Amino acid sequence: MKARIKWQEGICSLGETESGHSVVIDGAPGIGGKNLGPRPMELILLGLGGCSTIDVILILQKSRQEITDCVVEIDAVRAVEDPKVFTDIHMHFIVTGKKLNAHQVERAISLSAEKYCSASIMLKNSVNITHDFEIIEDA
Repeated sequence: MKARIKWQEGICSLGETESGHSVVIDGAPGIGGKNLGPRPMELILLGLGGCSTIDVILILQKSRQEITDCVVEIDAVRAVEDPKVFTDIHMHFIVTGKKLNAHQVERAISLSAEKYCSASIMLKNSVNITHDFEIIEDA
């Protein structure tokens, strides 16, 4: 896998992925950014959430669960001192579907965190990552 980051102006860059997608990456105005795109650390959270969401959806579909939506809300805490790494990340999954089995949802989230999500597994040795979930019945 390859990626390319090309400086644009100020502290704004354009990130390009091997799959042909681009994203503007910028910093906060307080450090010279213009708030034109997400911060690099925000992208790490989006990558973690995206990776986990794909796993959970696929696992639930293979388990014949009638899932209609999946949202993960992520709260992260960073260290006060440089480097301001993530110290704690909490992932709250909101899974919507018809007659979803809570055990299957919990299993899908655990399998993602412990076996399939590359981002989660990569981060878990240096960050305390916790999960919980709620199920919403789809009418």
